[in-house]
Amino acid sequence: MRFKAEIDIMPLKEILDPQGKAVMLGLNNLGLKNINDVRVGKHITLELEANNQKEAEEEVELSCKKLLANLIMESYHFTVKSI
Repeated sequence: MRFKAEIDIMPLKEILDPQGKAVMLGLNNLGLKNINDVRVGKHITLELEANNQKEAEEEVELSCKKLLANLIMESYHFTVKSI
């Protein structure tokens, strides 16, 4: 079966996000003064083959832990759907 995973990776809330701060300053410079905080992360889409939903989720989990996310500085969340 084919599956599609949507993965969101974000910096931990305890970690300073310099890219988010730069974006927030840029938005404020454009006159958007009501924005109080910006966090910038990554969105990754994977297509994979697996025998079932559970196996696909385990593969995505392993991919996040081993390569896609830096667990010291980032958290991740994903969904997996059959296609």
